[in-house]
Amino acid sequence: MRAALWFLALFGVAVAIALFAGNNQGTITVFWPPWRVDLSLNLVLLLLAGAFVVLYAALRALSALFDLPRQAWRWRVQQKERAMHAALLDALSNLLAGRFIRSRKSAEAALVQEKSLHATGEMLANAVQVRALAHLLAAESAQSLQDRAGRDEHLKLALEHTSQREGQEAREGAQLRAARWALDDREPQTALKWLEELPQGAARRTLALRIRLKAARQARQTLEALETARLLAKHRAFSAGAAQSLVRGLATELINGAHDTAQLLRTWSTLDGAERAMPELAIQAAQRLITLGGDAAVARAWLLPVWERMVEQPDALGDHLRVKLVRALEAGRDSVDAAWLARIESAQLKNPRDANLQYLAGMACMKRQLWGKAQQLLTHAALGLQDAGLHRSAWRALAELAEQRGDMAVAAEAWKRAAQA
Repeated sequence: MRAALWFLALFGVAVAIALFAGNNQGTITVFWPPWRVDLSLNLVLLLLAGAFVVLYAALRALSALFDLPRQAWRWRVQQKERAMHAALLDALSNLLAGRFIRSRKSAEAALVQEKSLHATGEMLANAVQVRALAHLLAAESAQSLQDRAGRDEHLKLALEHTSQREGQEAREGAQLRAARWALDDREPQTALKWLEELPQGAARRTLALRIRLKAARQARQTLEALETARLLAKHRAFSAGAAQSLVRGLATELINGAHDTAQLLRTWSTLDGAERAMPELAIQAAQRLITLGGDAAVARAWLLPVWERMVEQPDALGDHLRVKLVRALEAGRDSVDAAWLARIESAQLKNPRDANLQYLAGMACMKRQLWGKAQQLLTHAALGLQDAGLHRSAWRALAELAEQRGDMAVAAEAWKRAAQA
């Protein structure tokens, strides 16, 4: 469409010139004593146009001639800039390929080219980023070559050439790499110090949180590692299963690290609702509380959601967790109240073939001195228990019941079964 319009415009100009010049009878007389020159108007117009073209061409030629030195200077600057970027790309390529010595030399060559450009007075728009990136590549190569002094020197220069206003992204990248290097050197406190110097927004990025998590775990700061893992899970840095496993492991480590009941209670209060509902954590915390001599009623309160979940959904907990739950409840059976006895009895009646519930109900009946019912439940449980520890405890309890009845033969057989278990 545009070409057609230009074609029509060209025809219009041609028609206008033909109409103007075809019948133009005008003349121009030039008096140059003693001569007189008569020229047609069309010829004069053509001569003026030609003179303008010649003059314009001459001026352009002179401008190009005088511009040659500047063009040569620009060409030299362009060649240096291309060499600088080529060296920078070579440094990155060699670093990824594992050629650390070549990468370091290429990065230093890029720095030399940039310095040469700066000396000529040519200010690149991305000079700060180029210098910082070149120093970081050289420092990364030095880190791989175990050259700590060279790494620290290039890192220092990279931070000096950047600021919060100019090259902020490069500065944050340098700080993150420094934290990563500190982790590689098994210096978690140094890594955390580098992370603390980051701006608030950069410190909450996924990469920074991953580094913080590893540093906190190396420094044995379990609580901080747990909080960082929660943030990573919120940012979906891991899959749902991996995030839950990580949080569960850190919370378990935090629970096992409690040295008294007060510390354990504070630890339990720091966990959120979803973490307290994890069967593994609730059972581990209850066992730890009983081991430290804490209140068994508090432990049973922690276990209540897990117990209700097991009763309502028998397949929700694996055999290992069911055994741990029974052991945790058995450990505090001396102070068990009527409500829990009713829960245990109701659960056993609801699942009469569950050996673990038979064992727990039998031990509860034994505590209440219901000898006959306890013997019946423990006998059935001893035949169906798969866990060696519970199996041994069941036979030991049967042996004690037999001794109370004075049936020494049955007691001896029960003790023998307990020893064999």
